[in-house]
Amino acid sequence: MTMADNSIVFIDSGVGGLPYLKMTRECMSKENLVYVADNKNFPYGEKSTQEIKEIIINLIQEIITKIDPKLIVIACNTASVVALSTLRNKFGIPFVGVVPAIKPAVEYSDNGRIGLLATRKTVEDPYTDKLITNFASGCSVKKYAGIDLVEFVEKKYFLSTDQEKLKVITEASMDFVDSNIDSLVLGCTHFIYLIEYFKQVLGSSVDIIDSREGVVKQVKKLVEYNGLSIKNKNKDTFYITGSNYEKSNYREFANKFSLNWGGSL
Repeated sequence: MTMADNSIVFIDSGVGGLPYLKMTRECMSKENLVYVADNKNFPYGEKSTQEIKEIIINLIQEIITKIDPKLIVIACNTASVVALSTLRNKFGIPFVGVVPAIKPAVEYSDNGRIGLLATRKTVEDPYTDKLITNFASGCSVKKYAGIDLVEFVEKKYFLSTDQEKLKVITEASMDFVDSNIDSLVLGCTHFIYLIEYFKQVLGSSVDIIDSREGVVKQVKKLVEYNGLSIKNKNKDTFYITGSNYEKSNYREFANKFSLNWGGSL
């Protein structure tokens, strides 16, 4: 097997990055894709900057040793804003990060009022402030840390009813409704699972924006630029770290995204 046949690996603290893998597969169907849910360190969003950097560096080292990827997607806003530049300096493979889609939100907005829903760490990180300064200096940006939503998607997505999903989205969206936003940036990959519920709660006048399209475009560009287009397709696989997790829950996520269950990394 050549280097071109090696996998593109997606990582997140949990299942948040799976929609990014799905869109990548739709655009690059012949690529070998691997997903790693870092359940051992879930969630990232409430940890310190140094903790997150150490966790991600150790995880990447393990992935390189065990999987030997040709490219890694940090499919987590928190990990990307905190550690992406460090990873690029430390490791000799391409990385693609996921950061809040502030620039597209500005382009979509008519009234200059934008909402950003993310983890506490992403909301507070200077990188996010820099994005706002660079791309939304003329706009009003309402930031809100939807901490409970991450846990809800990770642990209760398959167990909750539509009414329960609508309830948590309504609670998380009240500040945005009061602020009269017309664009909402989903600055945490977990929130994409609830995008249809956001649309129900916020209405058709609010554009719901995430980073999937831009990330997939960058993945495709890097694979082609580095001459790493695949020759031999294998089964896409889901791995998880640690041992303290509800196996049936994560197997259901793996099945939902048509991934082979690889078990613990």
